[in-house]
Amino acid sequence: MIKVTVFIALLGIAALLLQAGNNEVSAGNAEVPASLQMLKYEAQDNNANAQLLYGLAYLKGEYGLKPDAKKAVYWLRRAARFGNAYAQLVLGKCFANGNGVTKNTKQAFKWWLESAAKGNAQAQFLAGKAYLNGTGTKKNPQQAINWLTRSASQNDKDAQYLLGKLYYEGVDVPQDRTMAEDWLNRSAGQGKTDAINLLAILKKTVDFTTTVYKESAKSLIERAEKRDPQAEFELGLRYESGAWDVDQDNARALIWITRSAEDGNRVAMHTLADIYRHGDLGLKVDLVKADKWAKKAAKTSP
Repeated sequence: MIKVTVFIALLGIAALLLQAGNNEVSAGNAEVPASLQMLKYEAQDNNANAQLLYGLAYLKGEYGLKPDAKKAVYWLRRAARFGNAYAQLVLGKCFANGNGVTKNTKQAFKWWLESAAKGNAQAQFLAGKAYLNGTGTKKNPQQAINWLTRSASQNDKDAQYLLGKLYYEGVDVPQDRTMAEDWLNRSAGQGKTDAINLLAILKKTVDFTTTVYKESAKSLIERAEKRDPQAEFELGLRYESGAWDVDQDNARALIWITRSAEDGNRVAMHTLADIYRHGDLGLKVDLVKADKWAKKAAKTSP
């Protein structure tokens, strides 16, 4: 019974601590100090999740605790050593910025790589960027593309933008306009301004690109229903990310991207190949379908 009570208390304080930017907890609320005390007890008992939450509370200075980066790092390091991927990500950022510890890019990279290996998309992006620039590790373009692609496949818009930019410029990867448009479209679909601007340059149609991303969902749906390949593709990307005034919906995303590909959109074909190759949109990996769409894209004129 005691264990159950402790678990419930931890859930309560977790909900409080993970409300980003919430600084409106009443100073007279007696339950908050009690909950923090319970959290500290669990953290001292080597509960990695409690250690992470306690570290974040010190880092942000929330719920009655004064900001203390050194104490934050103390708890984050303990959680990270127990394998908590998010703690590893945050600890890496502390080392990268010299927050609570002496700035150390090698340590930052080490923790990001461990977090990335556990599937944390943001850590994968940071590890890929570190490999790309040789920050905290030796430059390794192959590993950079590997981790950036993993992150981008999990819908990280920053990784999608950077990949698109690399393929556009032909830096550390062969120049590939189709790959560039694919990743930039995904990033732009989530509102990444840099991706929208680079797409405009890539397509040499600034006015058209601006119109597409400012177009209302209603207008886009009307054009898509008339079998406009570009509208179908854009609508699919919006449903994939839940951005640009539509709700996230994997099933609808797949329908519209597929229709766009079937209607001859080469970028949509390549996107479908990537979706099936990585098992995006809740699908199982299907290398047969991935190969089918990749071959169709290769045979279709830009």
